[in-house]
Amino acid sequence: MVISILCGGSGTRLFPLSRELLPKQFASILPAKHSPSLFQETLARNVALGQIASTPTKLQIITNESLYFLAKDQAQDLGIHIDHYILESYGKNTAPALALAALHTQKHYGGDEIILALPSDHLIAKDNYKSCIEQALAHAANNQIVTFGITPTSAHTGYGYIQVDKLTQKVLGFYEKPESKTAQEYVDSGEYFWNSGMFCFKASVLLDGLKRHANDIYTLCEEIFAQSQSQRIDEQECLRLDRELSQKLREESIDYALMEKADNIACITSQLHWSDVGSFESLREEYPSDEHSNATNTHFIAKDSSNNFILSSRPVVGVGIEDMIIVDSDDCLLVSKMGESARIKEVLPLLREAYPELARAHRTTYRPWGSYTILLESSFYKIKQIIVKPKSRLSLQKHFHRNEHWIIVNGSALVQVGEKEIFLQTNQSTYIPMGQSHRLENPGKIPLVVIEVQMGEYLGEDDIVRLADDYARK
Repeated sequence: MVISILCGGSGTRLFPLSRELLPKQFASILPAKHSPSLFQETLARNVALGQIASTPTKLQIITNESLYFLAKDQAQDLGIHIDHYILESYGKNTAPALALAALHTQKHYGGDEIILALPSDHLIAKDNYKSCIEQALAHAANNQIVTFGITPTSAHTGYGYIQVDKLTQKVLGFYEKPESKTAQEYVDSGEYFWNSGMFCFKASVLLDGLKRHANDIYTLCEEIFAQSQSQRIDEQECLRLDRELSQKLREESIDYALMEKADNIACITSQLHWSDVGSFESLREEYPSDEHSNATNTHFIAKDSSNNFILSSRPVVGVGIEDMIIVDSDDCLLVSKMGESARIKEVLPLLREAYPELARAHRTTYRPWGSYTILLESSFYKIKQIIVKPKSRLSLQKHFHRNEHWIIVNGSALVQVGEKEIFLQTNQSTYIPMGQSHRLENPGKIPLVVIEVQMGEYLGEDDIVRLADDYARK
């Protein structure tokens, strides 16, 4: 069995906790201070299944190439080995992603290999999970494409629904997010289940279905797979999908492309505790509440305030507030009425226009070599804290619009400026003139901490030319 974990997403629904460069599956959003990410929860939950299929379990991650190192680092933090990474240049939804996962699996393990395809950003309790997967494997072995329906606990309007014949487990229909009245009718009937977005199938069966019902996606994915190159990036085997061909793919979900049209669909129904954590209202359910239904991760000093969800790293004082969502990050404050947070996507285009970098990244941004945090910035200077992991280095690069000053505050650094190499220790510094090639390396055993002062007329992160890079970035 191949467990294929889909790690796409643009980080919009839980802004400002998640951003484009740190979407919710990799962000720290759960109640415990040092809780695992949703991606790590997904890895651990499925590794714990052990070998429940006839072949050893393999792990396959499908993600955007810009998020690869986050997935790799978080898997390594758990001591979990990933067998294969498939790196997308463009996210085109689940139909192309699963087609490419099936093509990759068929090449390496054969068309009869069963794939368990899972979102990376859902919360699922372990109770009965293994039993559900075992049932799905039995159906998949019989050439069915299996989906998983969750017994609804409320008339939720934020989920899609699956209509199921409970005697045969055959799927009668897929339905998009309904209005409140329709959702209640679904729940009352007992025939409708929340669509979990999880699937189980033989690689060849999925490909045959796509060839029949979405031939354009199947044909182009075959071409992309044939033209894509496998390469080792940071000691890990990766398949980097052809960028030019991938751009031509139409964006389509597997539900529309195949599930609604095929006649070999089965559904495993379950009372699993499941959430797609797709809104702040659903995230709130994972946090404890006080006697006034205020859920928070901080010290909330309240007077006449009830039914609020507040996330902050600082104490919060509330007076006479009700039904509010308040999310305080270090660079942006979100205030929303309870029940309205799904409309964040309507505001984000305005945010991108006014503050493009705010929608894209947090103040702390993670890179394959470590991270950087923006401490202070203005129109003509920017101050960063850079942390470089031991035995790691940044790309050999240059900038056209800024000069840089580096001050070593902890550890030791090997600095290349032009043709010269300089070894710097704590309290030492160097200067990088505009247009000069340069590189920062940590040759030591402890993290290297550098304060970088940038000065120039343009300080955008896109002012970079990479001349050489250990992580095959362009």
